[in-house]
Amino acid sequence: MKVDARRILWLAGLVLFCGLAGCSNDAAGIRQGYVEGEFVNLAPALAGRLEVLDVARGDAVRAGQRLFALESGYESAAVAEAENELAAAENDLADLEKGRRPTELASIRARLAQAASALSLARTEYERRRALFREKTISEEELDRAESDFEQKAQGVREISSELKTAELGARSDEIKAAGSRVEAARAKLAQARWGLAQKINDAPRDALVFDTLYRPGEWVPAGRPVVQLLPPENILVRFFVPETEVGALRVGQAVRVLVDGRDDPVRARISFISPKAEFTPPVIYSSQSRAKLVFMVQARPDPDAAAGLHPGQPVDVAVAPQEPRDAGQ
Repeated sequence: MKVDARRILWLAGLVLFCGLAGCSNDAAGIRQGYVEGEFVNLAPALAGRLEVLDVARGDAVRAGQRLFALESGYESAAVAEAENELAAAENDLADLEKGRRPTELASIRARLAQAASALSLARTEYERRRALFREKTISEEELDRAESDFEQKAQGVREISSELKTAELGARSDEIKAAGSRVEAARAKLAQARWGLAQKINDAPRDALVFDTLYRPGEWVPAGRPVVQLLPPENILVRFFVPETEVGALRVGQAVRVLVDGRDDPVRARISFISPKAEFTPPVIYSSQSRAKLVFMVQARPDPDAAAGLHPGQPVDVAVAPQEPRDAGQ
């Protein structure tokens, strides 16, 4: 039987190529993986109709930038009502604390002066009647009338004096305390109304990429349903898989290099998580050498500045850098 020399050379070359490829992949510590993203879902705490959507898919947003706003007519009216109630409660408290108005105090003082004048006249008349009674010029009945009038005038002066002191002191302590409680309740209601209004506007919590928008203006958004998905650079990570024979040599914080198609320079990253549970090689990892082996999922976080060029779902190769030698005492 003749052997085709060209076929033998082709098969030998194929075996040599496969062997070299397998050796370079394992010996250099190259492992296959993919990019994953931890998304930040922005959802309103209160339901409402989406009024404004300020961003679109793929936009880069800055921290504090408005993303979307729901209709807020009811909440705005509630804030205005609460502000008016607080102003009225504060005015009532201030009125109770400062006592009567100046014009009312002046009126009481005028009455007191008039009563004092009447008392002085009644005292003079009473003294005159007493002298006449001692001379037996008038009867005891007339003296009694003068004395009674004098005592009535004195009592009137005392009453108006007490009224003036009360007016200058203001309201009673329990009334002032009750008014203060109404002020605090009005402030709490205003804070609640302002919180409700703030929930209708959602801002970006940090610099990020708008990965997706899930509603359009005019649609009803239930409470707690995300409207915008953000992907901050620091939330981009790389997941790759290593055989169980190699997982013991890895540690959290160890440096790795992420090789991306179409990019000359590798992306530097550090291992942030090593799964404690073994699993079979995922079907998405096409490796004839490790398909039937148990592997461990390893997660690495790239530098945020370099992670902007990575996209969730993107396949990558990960080169595990050699560990730095530890001190003998460790």
